[in-house]
Amino acid sequence: MISNAGLAVIDALSTGCEATPAELATETEYSQAHIYEVLDTLHAAGLLTEARGPNNLRRVSVTDHPVIEAYRRLQAKLGHVEWTDLLTPATLRVCWFLDEPRRVTAIAERLNITRQAVHKALSPLKDRAMLSPSGPEYAVSDDLAPLLSFTQAVVTFEHRSRAREIAPSATVEWCDPKRALIRVQTTEDTAALLDAPDWQVTGLGRFEEYGLQFFLAGEPAFWYTPNKKLTLVDIVCHTLVLDSGSRRISYAMLLIDKLDIVREKLTDTATWYDLEATVATMCQAVQGEFDGSQDPPVVLPSESKYIALKEQYGVV
Repeated sequence: MISNAGLAVIDALSTGCEATPAELATETEYSQAHIYEVLDTLHAAGLLTEARGPNNLRRVSVTDHPVIEAYRRLQAKLGHVEWTDLLTPATLRVCWFLDEPRRVTAIAERLNITRQAVHKALSPLKDRAMLSPSGPEYAVSDDLAPLLSFTQAVVTFEHRSRAREIAPSATVEWCDPKRALIRVQTTEDTAALLDAPDWQVTGLGRFEEYGLQFFLAGEPAFWYTPNKKLTLVDIVCHTLVLDSGSRRISYAMLLIDKLDIVREKLTDTATWYDLEATVATMCQAVQGEFDGSQDPPVVLPSESKYIALKEQYGVV
């Protein structure tokens, strides 16, 4: 996550100016030694470009990176706010979940932190009336959409950078502050991720170990989640995030059916992927209710085709 000092540097340069490390140290009130470290990190990540002036003096400026552009939009909309004082890495992580009203308990569980830590991260925003409380739930107020966009840009950037250190062809298909679902394009990148800690094959590439082997076009998808095992409900959701076509829907239904995945658990997890309606419709079909909706959110197989598919793969 971009550090407080990194955000201060981005803020100082976001108008398009150039500056030396000494000038940025004065502007941000961080030590010059620390500013050098920050500049190296931001430059390596593609957020800064640099040139050499007289006497080989280093001068830096921001690039048109999506994180920079998102911060500029935030400033343009809400330039009166001192964002460098408010947006700690912890606050950015929590803000990710405030696109809709959510309970502090749910955010804490998703981030694997305490409720007190969530409240502490939210306190700068609450103190400035930037949150919309609704009972025990919080969300960012409607006029703070650029804050959500900046948070999403920062989190996606962090995951993309992490993945591409190992697999240069990686693209992020879905993420939250602690997890990421990615695709890669080369066998070399697949091999590198298979050997890397905290990365696990997911989606259709994982079905074979449960007795369901399907043709996989291209490389498997990977899931980043430090120190946690991949769950069956996540595999189902990842399959749908990557491809919600009718064939993938049928395959995901087979996995739910064969392993008797608990519907309530699957539905709860699906909310984080914005798949609640899709999963609910699929679960109804698995239970034999193929005509429960006049306008289903996904294209289901017909009942006869699904029964034939179950017979083909020995799902009883």
